[in-house]
Amino acid sequence: MTTKSLDLDAIKAFVLVAELQSFTRAAAALDSTQSTISLKLRRLEEQLGKRLLERTPRQVRLSAEGAAFIEAARELVSAHERAIASLEIKQRRMVIGISHQLVGAELPGLLRWMNEHDPNLVIELRAAGSREVLQAYEEGVLDAALVLQPQDQQHNGEVLFQESFAWIASAHWQLRPGQPLPLSTQGETCSIRKTAVRALDQAGIAWTEVFIGKGAAVVGAAAAVGLAVAVLAKRTAPSGTIDIGETLSLPSLPAQDAVLYSALHDRRSRQALQTLATAFRSLSKVA
Repeated sequence: MTTKSLDLDAIKAFVLVAELQSFTRAAAALDSTQSTISLKLRRLEEQLGKRLLERTPRQVRLSAEGAAFIEAARELVSAHERAIASLEIKQRRMVIGISHQLVGAELPGLLRWMNEHDPNLVIELRAAGSREVLQAYEEGVLDAALVLQPQDQQHNGEVLFQESFAWIASAHWQLRPGQPLPLSTQGETCSIRKTAVRALDQAGIAWTEVFIGKGAAVVGAAAAVGLAVAVLAKRTAPSGTIDIGETLSLPSLPAQDAVLYSALHDRRSRQALQTLATAFRSLSKVA
């Protein structure tokens, strides 16, 4: 293997492609092009004499050599970002509101990546219902807001992706004959809950609310242990659960737009928001 210094931009591209599982989405996050990212990665692999990524028309994943290299690559990128950030002594705080329907198990990884991107940018995350988040943003409490909105609703934000919803239950769960459908939801203020129960009522399907929680992880937990059927985004469904809508002939649930609002224009904030937006787009593709 050559002893030449490694291209830091290429290593950063490698880490981002691995995180987002896509050359296209990594290029968007780096404000570059797919061909440029591919060239950087190919040259890095040639320099290392190792194949770091396995590429197929539908998937990008780490090779065995890439899996062995990824943590060291992350540490190198993180150290570089910390060094650059050390010159920007002033610490900045960004307050981001996010709909709790959008919060899944991947959130810690997203926050870690954003922190590595800019260690001096302190992110304060507030999760609540979409209506509450949007109201807080309009009142100036939040710097940015990521919320769910019906596709036919007018807005002036940036649509990141469409979130699909389903009736989620344990893989082995069965409805008892003659019993109403037991639901796990995020309460009466949740727009998805309102849509779901209205659809059940219109279809003449009896239901009862047996569990109310805040956050997809909490609502999904009730489904995972077989207590109820959760109304959740497919992306946030817990491991071991399935969509039982078709099996029980339940009405389909409409998708909603995930919309990002922000009036921030400084470089650090826009880059952080772009990283967040790209990551969420990536997660929606995986789902």
